[in-house]
Amino acid sequence: MRPDVIDLSNFYQSNLGQVARRMIRRQIRKLWTDSTRRNILGLGYATPYLSPFMDCSNRIVAAMPADQGALCWPELAENLVSLVEEERLPFPNEIFDSVLMVHALETSEQVRSLLREVWRVMAPNGTLLAVLPNRRGIWAQLEHSPFGHGHPYNQPQIVRLMRDSMFFPNPIVGALYAPPINRRPILRAAPVFESIGTRWLSTISGVLIIQAKKQIYTLAAPPHTQQQSALLALSNPLRAAGNDHCDVLDCNVLSQNTSVRN
Repeated sequence: MRPDVIDLSNFYQSNLGQVARRMIRRQIRKLWTDSTRRNILGLGYATPYLSPFMDCSNRIVAAMPADQGALCWPELAENLVSLVEEERLPFPNEIFDSVLMVHALETSEQVRSLLREVWRVMAPNGTLLAVLPNRRGIWAQLEHSPFGHGHPYNQPQIVRLMRDSMFFPNPIVGALYAPPINRRPILRAAPVFESIGTRWLSTISGVLIIQAKKQIYTLAAPPHTQQQSALLALSNPLRAAGNDHCDVLDCNVLSQNTSVRN
């Protein structure tokens, strides 16, 4: 079941939520080193992680699913949030250079349709960043945080899901190694937990963060052999004679860019 937008907002206003945001955002910024002049889409409840890109990006849109609800963001500026149906995103094809998905895939009832729509609205060289609860981590086992809701994933499942949805996955990184305990000594020690966990306990992180590239399939026919070229010339005497106006299909290369639409 997808958490309500009010519950998500309350979590990120809590001390535990603020620590979680800092630890995850640190990894996101390492993966997205340059967002200058890029169009960015945040999908799910990604607004706690979009603020660092406000000044450098060309455009930011935060899309929140209808069954979750939406809150205006940012608070002191023009609203950038849109309420959407996740299987029918109201955006043109190939408009976003980067897509950040947080609290989205694990609670979606239409995962394949959602990823097809994300693929559609991404530019050909677009980058997807998805934050997902780790099945092996303790955060996925406790429901007092948003990462304890929905369907958690392990690394092979995420990689397979991305490949099946026409994304090329890059290596996965982890975050949130501190236990989800809202006590000051634990929260203060969160950077230490992150340092130890990243080096020694990468398989039990609270969340998994995967970066994936949009994959465009290109089908190319092999070049003609010398014998095939001779037969083609005999079957098309105008082409063989060098007539530039011959209306004959050249089969040397066949390129097809597939477009996925729900």
